[in-house]
Amino acid sequence: MHELFRKRAFEADLTVSERDEPTPLDLYEQAASIIPIGAFECNLANDRLSWTGGLFDMFGLPTDRVVERQLTVEMYSEESRELLTYKRSRAIDARGGFSLDANIVRADGSERWIRINAAVRSSNGRAETLYGMKQDITDDHARWEMLKVQAECDPLTGVANRVRFQRFLDGSSDDPLLDNIGALILLDLDGFKQLNDRWGHAAGDKCLMVFGKRLREAFPQARLISRIGGDEFAILLPWTGSRRTMERSVLGQVEYLSGPAPWNGDLLPVSASVGLAFAEEADTDPQELFIAADRVLYDAKKRTSSGLARA
Repeated sequence: MHELFRKRAFEADLTVSERDEPTPLDLYEQAASIIPIGAFECNLANDRLSWTGGLFDMFGLPTDRVVERQLTVEMYSEESRELLTYKRSRAIDARGGFSLDANIVRADGSERWIRINAAVRSSNGRAETLYGMKQDITDDHARWEMLKVQAECDPLTGVANRVRFQRFLDGSSDDPLLDNIGALILLDLDGFKQLNDRWGHAAGDKCLMVFGKRLREAFPQARLISRIGGDEFAILLPWTGSRRTMERSVLGQVEYLSGPAPWNGDLLPVSASVGLAFAEEADTDPQELFIAADRVLYDAKKRTSSGLARA
């Protein structure tokens, strides 16, 4: 009898324990209180959406509002909207899934980055429902962008480093700003080795800092300004007007680059030889453009005075 009582008591305790365990919905709600996530489901027959509360917060919409898919799609940036449309269509056709990091503009005008993980539920070989999770990754995205800038920036001059320019040369850059480049400028500081020998490397660093600042000020329209060597720089320009117009503009901007830099009571000479090459066609090979500009720069450096030479 005593053993039977103990067994029943144990079973009663077990039943209570099992009953007190959180349900999957409970676990989801607990997770959603820690990280900004939300679940969604879309009926593919009529595009009707179902959202959990976290998504209303994520998109900045009132929870009592009927969610229309067209409205939410319009809240994505143009680039993200195109990617979403493409990946969603492919997933539905293949009855598979997709993931996407997307940029949205909330109802209050603020921007967010979200990560979408979605899958298709099908029946009898026909896609019926798209469902999944969305997570606010705005803070993570900002940290990643900061790391990316740090990895691609030359800390001394404040311009991009060789890494970004090399991506352009290799044709591996995914930056739309580097499409349809109109011209490439290569610059080489005059007498930089002699300056280092006379005043020291700290003075040389000062010249590089001054020159980098002047480049940023002189070429605000540049798609990319990079330090590609010790005293070598590259500038990628968009096509603006005619070749003649661009030459005149670049000539005026190059003149701004020359001028002494103050250093411990002295004036350090700062000037550069410049080679300019134009991309005659929108699909000009980056390597060929670089070779053309480098050839012109070499000719410019053979002259006794600094200045601009053109391809």
